[in-house]
Amino acid sequence: MNFGVLSTAGIAQKAFLPAVEATDHDVTAIASRDLESARALADEYAIDDCYDGYADLLERADVDALYVPLPNALHAEWTKRAADAGIDVLCEKPLAVDADEAREVVDYCADRDVTLMEGFMYRYHPRTERAIELARDELGDVRSATAAFKFPLFGRPGDIRLSEELVGGSLMDVGCYPVSLVRQFLGEPERAYAHTDDSRGAGVDTELAGILEYDDGASARVASGFDTQAVQRYRVEAANGWIEVENAFNPPNGEPLELEYRIDGRRGVETFEPVDQYRLEVEAFVSSVEEGRPPRTDGDEAIANMRVIDALSESAERGRPVDV
Repeated sequence: MNFGVLSTAGIAQKAFLPAVEATDHDVTAIASRDLESARALADEYAIDDCYDGYADLLERADVDALYVPLPNALHAEWTKRAADAGIDVLCEKPLAVDADEAREVVDYCADRDVTLMEGFMYRYHPRTERAIELARDELGDVRSATAAFKFPLFGRPGDIRLSEELVGGSLMDVGCYPVSLVRQFLGEPERAYAHTDDSRGAGVDTELAGILEYDDGASARVASGFDTQAVQRYRVEAANGWIEVENAFNPPNGEPLELEYRIDGRRGVETFEPVDQYRLEVEAFVSSVEEGRPPRTDGDEAIANMRVIDALSESAERGRPVDV
């Protein structure tokens, strides 16, 4: 499969391009508002062509799929424009700025019969798959889940993640991962309550703490932020045991990872050899396109995740619980 890439964003440079290079697929075109950056990456990864701006890339006949790592506010527009060109899309998370826009994008792509996948790479890691399997098959009734993703974002006042106009903020950037994670174990919550802080006066949250409530009494806690040192972890608890993971979402490259649990009195630590979860994501996307089946992180999953994100945002603004 031939990919086109919109933007020379860090995630494209550090994750997506190396991932594709490790597969049998190719990136044949890259576009950027900074042509020199595009040329530099084209040289490094033997990409055929680079473009100053995004529209011309979509006219290439040899581009089968598009990777969209643009700022959040631009995801919907360029996903739909790719769909107009009949190009399948792997769009970075979050797919859209809210659930309504996500639904619009999903329907738009469905009407044009193109595959749409949201780039939650952690869902394709074997450790994540194993944790979900363990919870489903061996844990009893899951009663709570806790997940956090934080990292220090200092000294970069112009970073797009601090831009209100581009729909930044910690919830949209990294908080979407804990939301996605707890939903895999507990399903869709009924209510959300959240507190946020804007420590930079940027107009976006730099810290979020949220609680998700379920009608059966179960609950989840999610947290995200730019104001502390790195935290990536989750813990799932049931009457008969628990599952716990560190370095949960974007772990260091080249290092083995562990999954720890205690279930029915049996304690276990499973080790997973290093893998490139972005490569696994790319390969899963290609398989979905070739086999004509929805991806694991498809449009419906994106909409469901955005509903919870919307409720957390609304709750933080209103200072009270909000129905999801």
